[in-house]
Amino acid sequence: MKLIAGCELLLNTNLPTPVILMLRPRSGSGQWILQEEYKLEPMTPIVEYTDSYGNLCQRLVVPIGDFRVYTTSCVETADTIDVDPEAAFIPVEDLPEDVLQFLLPSRYCQSDQLGDLANQIVDGESPAYEQVRTICDWIHAQVEYQYGTSDASTSAIDTVASKVGVCRDFAHLGIALCRSLTIPARMVVGYLYQLDPMDLHAWFEVFVGDRWYTFDATQAEPRGNRIAIAYGRDATDVALMSNFGPIELVNMRVWVDAAE
Repeated sequence: MKLIAGCELLLNTNLPTPVILMLRPRSGSGQWILQEEYKLEPMTPIVEYTDSYGNLCQRLVVPIGDFRVYTTSCVETADTIDVDPEAAFIPVEDLPEDVLQFLLPSRYCQSDQLGDLANQIVDGESPAYEQVRTICDWIHAQVEYQYGTSDASTSAIDTVASKVGVCRDFAHLGIALCRSLTIPARMVVGYLYQLDPMDLHAWFEVFVGDRWYTFDATQAEPRGNRIAIAYGRDATDVALMSNFGPIELVNMRVWVDAAE
């Protein structure tokens, strides 16, 4: 399906403020960028670079006053996500070097503290893909999706205790549980068609059977029509905006529509 997806940010600052934005998707597995538009008002010098995870980042200094960032893309997306219950566990010694970092505990994914819980959840399941699917089902059943129940400091350990959260928290918990079983897992942020209420979305991917597979514990069944914007260890690496000074997010608007 062709999707038109985008995001508009209205910012305000009383000092020139350096900012790194992460708003541009790139062509890759399951998505092909057909057309893009990126506007800054007022127009400001901007430099784009690729970070260590392959994400497209935009670097600029937001000028004093009101500032608008508008980006939209027309993307050919996969209607389904790949599912492979036979995808096997890859021993650590056989993993690609760029995948190894996604085995380690990170700020929001304390995998070194969740091994007992993970083993309880997957008890009796075949290693790898089926274990991850069981983890996803457990999170979907045990954690309530509820806005306003977490904040920027909430980690996987916190979500285990509270049993509530939003998509970011569901992803962090899934990542941490998978890593505790020595299954590489990474966070993804982007767009999901027909998400309700509409917003930017977060899910996770695991590396089994020699490739990455998509999992989303907020959904009862696998869903396609996703547009990935950024990948990383956890929310630290995939922030929509990182500002290095005082700045106010006045308003944010997100849309995902089927292209005519």
